Amino acid sequence: MTDHQILLYYWYGHLPDAAELVARERAVMKELGLTGRVLIGEEGVNGTLEGTKQATEAYVAHFTGEARFASTHIKRSVGTGSAFPKLVVKLRREIVSSYLGEEDFNPAEFTAPYITAEELHALIRSGEEFVMIDMRNMYEHEVGHFAGSHQPPMNYFRDLPKLKGWLEQFRGKRIVTVCTGGVRCEKASGYLLRLGFTNVQQLYGGIVTYMEKYPNKDFLGKLYVFDGRVTMGFETNSPEHQVIGTCRHCGVACERYVNDDHSATREHFICCDTCLRPGYVRAGVQELQPA
Repeated sequence: MTDHQILLYYWYGHLPDAAELVARERAVMKELGLTGRVLIGEEGVNGTLEGTKQATEAYVAHFTGEARFASTHIKRSVGTGSAFPKLVVKLRREIVSSYLGEEDFNPAEFTAPYITAEELHALIRSGEEFVMIDMRNMYEHEVGHFAGSHQPPMNYFRDLPKLKGWLEQFRGKRIVTVCTGGVRCEKASGYLLRLGFTNVQQLYGGIVTYMEKYPNKDFLGKLYVFDGRVTMGFETNSPEHQVIGTCRHCGVACERYVNDDHSATREHFICCDTCLRPGYVRAGVQELQPA
């Protein structure tokens, strides 16, 4: 049983002291021996950290011990001890790149209301008509997604402003947005409201929270994560777990990602053992971030 734990968290608000916070938090994380990636800006904090359970819990106590961060929803999952190669703490204008430009906003002031995992679980079973929009990138959707969810033509989250036309098909409907841990939905759901959609909710705590409460229910496959694990699942040995990812080359059921180091764009996709080719490197410990 691993002694390591991974923290996934974000906080939207106003941080006029963002630069000072970067230096302070980096020092605390280093002292605790944590690795991961944390982005801090005037609009908030977005982080994923790994360390021993003792060290990560010490950091949670430190971070939430400050009044403005006290209510932060921090999600915990089992670590590997090698999810991240190092610690990176950076100052950024946006803690998730949305490229909204003049249309940008801080979700601390403007975003859609939440729907909890329990409420969404009940809604799915109620028979009520609604639309679930997966606000993750297409390659994330391939290995795991909610049954019946709609995937926008989005290679990167920064493609969000290009979706105006595609989203029109759902105008007038009840919409629930979902993403990994919730941070992208804060802006995506708010953007829908900005476009004039009126009945929009976002899944509180993201897909990881839903999977934790309802493993292998409604969300099929595994959840793509931006660390060395690449994918994660709950109770994957259960007969209820479905492998929905498929090898790009032969179509066989598969959940392993590779990077094609010989391609111009260093493509990242699912590939089985049989179809491995020279130049394919198994995705693992690397600094992947939702772009």
